[in-house]
Amino acid sequence: MKRLHPTDRKPLLVDAALNAALAHGYRRMTRDHIAAHASVSPGLVSLYLGTMVKLRRTVMREAIKRGCAEIVAEGLAERDPQALKAPDDLKDKAARLLTAPSR
Repeated sequence: MKRLHPTDRKPLLVDAALNAALAHGYRRMTRDHIAAHASVSPGLVSLYLGTMVKLRRTVMREAIKRGCAEIVAEGLAERDPQALKAPDDLKDKAARLLTAPSR
């Protein structure tokens, strides 16, 4: 397998982290989940994305940038500082997800 350059690796890990947050929940995702989504070791996730606090901040910022209301909704429910800074239209969309009836 070809080794990726560090500048190419981080965006792939952020993508994997977003997928892990969608699959397992923003607050329930772990380094192991992210590593499994990226097919790398948990240590590599830590190396590139740092502590879980920093990792979650990165994921929330990226979710806001990409307009991922599902992740932002979880952040709003947890009063996540980054989610609270999201644009109003995205926060409104996320809030509707929180109040929608469960299936």
